Amino acid sequence: MGSLGSLNFVVICLFYDSIHSLLPPPSYSRIWLHPFSTATQRTAGEDCSSEDPPDELGPSLAERALKLKAVKLEKEVQDLTLRYQRAVADCENIRKRTQRCVEDAKIFGIQSFCKDLVEVADILEKTTECISEETEPGDQKLTLEKVFRGLSLLEAKLKSVFAKHGLEKMAPIGDKYDPHEHELICHVPAGVGVQPGTVALVRQDGYKLHGRTIRLAQVEVAVESQRRL
Repeated sequence: MGSLGSLNFVVICLFYDSIHSLLPPPSYSRIWLHPFSTATQRTAGEDCSSEDPPDELGPSLAERALKLKAVKLEKEVQDLTLRYQRAVADCENIRKRTQRCVEDAKIFGIQSFCKDLVEVADILEKTTECISEETEPGDQKLTLEKVFRGLSLLEAKLKSVFAKHGLEKMAPIGDKYDPHEHELICHVPAGVGVQPGTVALVRQDGYKLHGRTIRLAQVEVAVESQRRL
């Protein structure tokens, strides 16, 4: 039995060696499998790396673009703010200049009119001096003549000044009564040739400045006898 067992053991060993020789070495199988797995992993890695960078760079590019846009908008805001401040300052300067012009117009608006009235004042002053001069009783007629000439010159000068500045005296006698131009003082009976409702007499002259009534004329209006007040 001992020799038979030894023989069986030898046979089994030979059988194992023959089968083992038919199989590829373990090292070859490891070398054969790992390159494929590594290549597969590497290809997947390369594919991922080719797709991942845009995903990683995308947000950074968008962020840079937003920052540039924010800087641009900030500059535009600063520019608009500066322009707005300048416009406000210009408007304030214009308002102040306009206010000064209005105030000057109120104060010096009648400067030309006053300058013309100075000549009237000169004529009146000379006439007054002529009256105040001591004259002999026989010279009264001469003095009155001088006064008349002075007053005539004064009236003519006033009319010229008034016409120059658009100031016109109204002569409403015979015109129809107009409450916008006439101030009714009383009613009088309509005389011959006088129509009822028209101005029969002027108590005080009225004046217009460039067509606008600045003083109403005080008038008496003619009415029929039965309507007299």
